[in-house]
Amino acid sequence: MCKFLNLKVDFTIFVSMTLATYISDLLYRYECVIVPNFGGFVTNEISAKVNHFTHTFSPPSKQLTFNSHLQNNDGLLANYVATIKNISYLEAMKAIEKEVNSWKLMLNSEILDLENIGSFKINKEQKIIFEPINSLNYLTSSFGLGTYVSPAIKREVYKEKIKQLETFSAEETKRKTPAFIKYAATAAILFALGTVSWNEYQKIAYKNLVAETEQQQKKLVKTIQEATFVISNPLPAITLNIIKETYNYHIIAGAFREPENADKKLQQLLEKGYNAKILGVNKWNLTEVAFESFTNENDAINKLRSIHKTESEDAWLLVKEF
Repeated sequence: MCKFLNLKVDFTIFVSMTLATYISDLLYRYECVIVPNFGGFVTNEISAKVNHFTHTFSPPSKQLTFNSHLQNNDGLLANYVATIKNISYLEAMKAIEKEVNSWKLMLNSEILDLENIGSFKINKEQKIIFEPINSLNYLTSSFGLGTYVSPAIKREVYKEKIKQLETFSAEETKRKTPAFIKYAATAAILFALGTVSWNEYQKIAYKNLVAETEQQQKKLVKTIQEATFVISNPLPAITLNIIKETYNYHIIAGAFREPENADKKLQQLLEKGYNAKILGVNKWNLTEVAFESFTNENDAINKLRSIHKTESEDAWLLVKEF
């Protein structure tokens, strides 16, 4: 009698096995990819290099670094995993969390290798050391360009040829020069002299024209400056006292890598009645969205407490000094 086993496949295992591939895909398009609770991969574009000792030419590329302090989730990696695998955002977050936990366990005893990214290890000070892979270039504009070696240029052969040409004496050259070449050279000299004279004449005529034009412009400017304009009934002066309000206190609802996600969040807050707005892009290239903005610190703190109770505990207060 055959028995059928009920096998339950953990989908998060399949997703986590390709997490390094997803990170690698995003590094081609973004300068920073953050893995929540692990760290961020940052790329910096560097120009082409030349090694004068090995005569090696390297194309422009992206230098890959790792920052363990960038651990806050910006949604980029989770949204990408959810889109590629056609799963929910929460399922993608669980898969990422499970993979990160396995990475940390592996780092306690051995080296962690991520395909097409690099390797990690823990040093004596219990700090993560990252060694990026050098065989992959994440700069898309350099796609298909590789490192090549060009042999050094040897100039000794050309110097020998020049020496051979210099061995002829001036008398031999004079004897072997045909008569018609002498006449042609004389004609060329006369033609050159005539051309130079004509060019000098044109330069003098142009300078005279420029000087005359400048003189006319000076006369026109002087006439305008000496002109007097009289207004019989001038309007009375108006004094306006304007007090500019500066909104230094902003209650942040979220910071997003994709501008589309920031627009969606803005529309949600506006529909709920908040005076929401987009503050712009911060130094981490994230678009910040605020519930509301205030000119007074106490008003901002009171509103933040109310939002923590009713809307979101993740909201926080941003103070900008102008």
